[in-house]
Amino acid sequence: MPAPTLRRGTCGVVLAALLGTGLAACGDSGEIKKPDLVEGAEAGGKLTIGISYDEPGVGFKDGDDYSGFDVDTATYVAEALGVDDDDITWVRADPADREELLTSGQADLVVATYSITDERKQQVDFAGPYFVAHQDLLIRRNDTEITGPKTLHDRVLCSVTGTTSSEYVREHYKGDITLKEYPRYSACVEALLDGKVDAVTTDDLILAGYASEDRYRGKLKVVGDGFTDERYGIGVRKGDTALVAKVDAALKQYIDDGSWRAALDESVGGSGYDLPDPPTPGTA
Repeated sequence: MPAPTLRRGTCGVVLAALLGTGLAACGDSGEIKKPDLVEGAEAGGKLTIGISYDEPGVGFKDGDDYSGFDVDTATYVAEALGVDDDDITWVRADPADREELLTSGQADLVVATYSITDERKQQVDFAGPYFVAHQDLLIRRNDTEITGPKTLHDRVLCSVTGTTSSEYVREHYKGDITLKEYPRYSACVEALLDGKVDAVTTDDLILAGYASEDRYRGKLKVVGDGFTDERYGIGVRKGDTALVAKVDAALKQYIDDGSWRAALDESVGGSGYDLPDPPTPGTA
């Protein structure tokens, strides 16, 4: 099997649609640096890492190419743990499967827009957080009636099974909003285009990535009124405190040496998006 290709340095436009700016030219950005080994790490290891395969700008697989902010984050962390690019095995981590990947040993780490929650902490441990996103809505471009979840009365809202987004809707809008769930966001987006659902909900970063794709641009838009905070963590098998500590150390280096911001620039740069301040790893 050929080594996967990591597409670093490509200009992303994930949040262009969120801001209504469309595609923009790449701006100058720093470089993602090669990290130093964290304490306790040794060169020459291997890792299996779960990522999303269908979230443009975040975690995306195109043939043998892997790209997006989560991919860059996972690659940097792996290198800080002594694992070269070609010694990473990537596996698909759909939202409903993330805990199982870790508990069964099918993945060593999961870096897949994985929100840190107390419920999930019962099954897995987290390093991080490494990013804070906000739940939002994706709607059809010509829709002027949907401005937030409170305007979805008697509408059909799509999300993905096993996500904090679907849990939030069930908890706060049960009986008011009809929730339809699919295994992947790409299925929700297609259902939105086909008129089978009225909106899609998940994190703004993911939604804007879809709205920015060529096949969806001009057809879909992000409402742009986030209503939750989603702290992304790196999932680790429950009880592996040593690995959590090493990953946290890698994430701190990732932020401190400028690579975190460079990775975001590559994924969402050129869109006019005001990059957020980084969170503090080790507070998961």
